[in-house]
Amino acid sequence: MTVYHGSTVPVEKPGIRKTEAFLDFGAGFYTTASYFQAERWAKIKMRRLNTAEGFVSVYDFDYESAKKDTEILRFLTANEEWLKFVVANRNGEIPFQKADLVIGPVADDNVYRSIRLFETGVLDAEETVKRLKTEVLQDQWTFCSEKILSYLTFTESKKITGTESV
Repeated sequence: MTVYHGSTVPVEKPGIRKTEAFLDFGAGFYTTASYFQAERWAKIKMRRLNTAEGFVSVYDFDYESAKKDTEILRFLTANEEWLKFVVANRNGEIPFQKADLVIGPVADDNVYRSIRLFETGVLDAEETVKRLKTEVLQDQWTFCSEKILSYLTFTESKKITGTESV
């Protein structure tokens, strides 16, 4: 299968980014099965770094082989388990389950507004998940170990320009 990574530089050799441990799925190399989502991430990073070009790096991922030899945690929907996992990671807590790969919905800015209401006690988990069901959630595939990265092969990077449509 094909996965994509959006950035301001081409990434031929992915690595685990431990410095960004407070993201949805903790430290790792973040990708998506959606080219559109990767391009969006690249444009967001371009805007933040005030640069005129970005890249979508493309990878072939041997998912079938990886399933046989690695630990994969997959959230099919933004449910209560996913919500608690994302909140724990964003708060820097040790995740309750360690995996080589975590797959699930992205908690983008719109989604995170609801998550913040949950974190501050305004909403309970059930109400938060109910609100999330109205959002169109893209996926993210977070590679969390060197072992799982061995199933990922860089194929190309596509240059993008402009930050419109972010």
